[in-house]
Amino acid sequence: MSRIRTKTRQQGFTLIELLTALGIFLIVCGAAFTLLGSSQQRYRTESQVLTSFQEARLALDQIVRDVNDSGYPPPTYGDGVPADSASSPFAWSPGYVTSSRCSIGSSCVTPADFDLIIETNPNRQLGNTVQWIRYQLQGTTLSRAVVNKASSTDPATATSGNFVPFVQNVVNSASQPIFSYTCDTPTAAQPQPKPCSLAGPDNSPSNIRDVAITLIVATPLPDATSGAPRIVRLNGRGRRINPN
Repeated sequence: MSRIRTKTRQQGFTLIELLTALGIFLIVCGAAFTLLGSSQQRYRTESQVLTSFQEARLALDQIVRDVNDSGYPPPTYGDGVPADSASSPFAWSPGYVTSSRCSIGSSCVTPADFDLIIETNPNRQLGNTVQWIRYQLQGTTLSRAVVNKASSTDPATATSGNFVPFVQNVVNSASQPIFSYTCDTPTAAQPQPKPCSLAGPDNSPSNIRDVAITLIVATPLPDATSGAPRIVRLNGRGRRINPN
C-alpha cells in the first residue's frame, strides 16, 4: 500500500488587498474620530449653556429677593437709629431721605438701566443693621456690592469701592436694559402704577414699585457648529411690598 502525497496550495492576501483593507479601516476610523470630536465640542457648548443658565438663574433670583425686601424695616418699625431702618426702598443721592426727592434720570444719581441700589435688611436673624445692596454693570460683568448703611455716608460713594463680580459675560445693550422701573403715582387724580419715565412728578426712587430684570448672558465659547455665540436670556420681576 502506497501513500500518495498531494500538495495543497494555501491562498493568502495580496499586498494590494492589504493596502485596500488598511485604507478602508483608516477612512472608518477618521470618520469615527471626526464624529467623536464634533460630539465633544457640542457637549462642551451645551454644558456652557447650562452653566450660564444656572448662574443667571441664581443671580436673577437674588436680585428679585433683594427688590422684594427693599424698604425693610421702615422707620416706623425702627428703634430710632437711622442705620437700623430703611429710609427709602431704593437709596440714591444726594437727598434721597429729604422731603424734596430727586427725580429719576435728572436731579441726582438715580436708578438706571444698568445700576441699582437697594436699601434693606436681608439678614434679619443676624441683627438690625440695614445694608445698601448695589448692582452695576461694569463692562460685561454685573457686579454686586453690599455695605452697612451709615447715616452720614452717601450710598453711591459707600458702595463704589466694594464691588465683586456677580455674573460674567452679560451682553445687555442700551436697547435691552437690565433694569426697568414702574412707579406709584400718589399725586395723580387716579393713582395707578406707570413706567417711571412717564410718572411725571412721581418719577422718584421712593415711588418705585416694580423692577423688571432682564439678564442676557453669552457662553464663553461660540456654538461648535455655526460659530455663532450662544445666548441665555432670563426675565424676572421684583415687587416692593414694604412702605416708604
